[in-house]
Amino acid sequence: MAEGLSLERELLRRYDITGPRYTSYPTAAQFSEAFDARRYRERVAQSNEDPLPRPLSLYVHVPFCRTVCFYCACNKVITANYRRAERYLEHLEHELALQAALFDDDRPVEQLHLGGGTPTYLRDEDLARLIAAIGERFPLAGPEEREFSIEVDPRTVDGDRIARLAGLGFNRLSLGVQDFDPEVQRAVNRLQSVEATAEIVSVARAHGFRSINLDLMYGLPQQTPARLGRTLDAVLAIRPDRIALYNYAHLPSMFRIQRQIDEQSLPSAETKLTLLIDAMQRLSGAGYRYIGMDHFALPGDELAQAAEDGTLHRNFQGYATRPDLDLIGLGASAIGQIGDAYSQNRRDPAGHAAALVAGELPVWRGVELTADDRLRRDVIQEVMCRGAVNFAAIEERHGVVFRQYFRDALRQLAPLEADGLVAVQREGLTVTERGRFFLRNVAMPFDAYLAPAQSGRFSRVI
Repeated sequence: MAEGLSLERELLRRYDITGPRYTSYPTAAQFSEAFDARRYRERVAQSNEDPLPRPLSLYVHVPFCRTVCFYCACNKVITANYRRAERYLEHLEHELALQAALFDDDRPVEQLHLGGGTPTYLRDEDLARLIAAIGERFPLAGPEEREFSIEVDPRTVDGDRIARLAGLGFNRLSLGVQDFDPEVQRAVNRLQSVEATAEIVSVARAHGFRSINLDLMYGLPQQTPARLGRTLDAVLAIRPDRIALYNYAHLPSMFRIQRQIDEQSLPSAETKLTLLIDAMQRLSGAGYRYIGMDHFALPGDELAQAAEDGTLHRNFQGYATRPDLDLIGLGASAIGQIGDAYSQNRRDPAGHAAALVAGELPVWRGVELTADDRLRRDVIQEVMCRGAVNFAAIEERHGVVFRQYFRDALRQLAPLEADGLVAVQREGLTVTERGRFFLRNVAMPFDAYLAPAQSGRFSRVI
């Protein structure tokens, strides 16, 4: 996609509907408990038999936090009782052993991501124990081939901890910020300073972290264009390699903790559009490339390079750089993907632990893709990651006549084409410069499961 952004207020209003983020297709709304641990083991066995077995990516969910952020929609446990984390780590080690026994030894781990919750809730010795347990049970790729990342709450680390994370092999860092303004921070119960965050980034760079991401959020309580502008000033002075700019979705009926937020303090719909437009134009003007959805990256970052060379991929962590890996989800609620099947662990730590105590994988639900699912997933990935779909390439891979198979989807795209968001031509479709912010809207007509009754499951596009 070309550089630069075109964000028009009227288009943003018109297309601000609810819809999936397409970190998978089918989405988690289609996961079923009919896909259980037995089916998961069968899928892994099939993947081991592939002529070129895929390397592995591990996602480890650490749900614990000491304090709660009122905006949070993550699967989390708020506790000061560290013994709960120690027991959870014991169960993770058991889960690692069960998972490792399923995979052949010629499948190295190239990616590792610790998410949460707050992974740095764990003490240094316990993080070291977890990394050692992974290395004892799975073959690890060489240091230059590894992409080991961890999500960090800047309030839980200092320079010494960052150095120890580097010593454990982590080379990518994601730090939560959301907003640096004190009024906004008080409204969401998350106080952290610019200075402490900048110091952590500086130390991480000194210790060889190859990519550093800062998370921001627009639409938070007490947020104004001036306040978010000052946050952007501070973020651009830090100049991380990547920036994620998330939409705050206020869904108190789904996430009880959001009821702590005074709805009167939320920005109006019109102000929220201003926040979005100002932020995206500031980031783009400062040299960050808009990757898609919420993500920006400097041109030299691997994410921007993957977007440039066509290897960008979308999975449960968002945009990723390596599409040729099988993903193992570890921990409560973690989602994985083995070949053409998705699986999710039991959401609550107690249920996760109970399955492991019984000697079984804690698989709760999942889905096995049909031929139609694989076809539609391919098209949606092309839209979300490359902003273009080559009809002939899809036809060759899936044995269909694109215009016949997707005639209803192409008909639904007609209004978007009339608004200049997408160009549908004989050889394919292309998301235009004007339509780059509307990738979800372009992808949704190709979703066979999407229906008005599902609208409440998903966040708004804007």
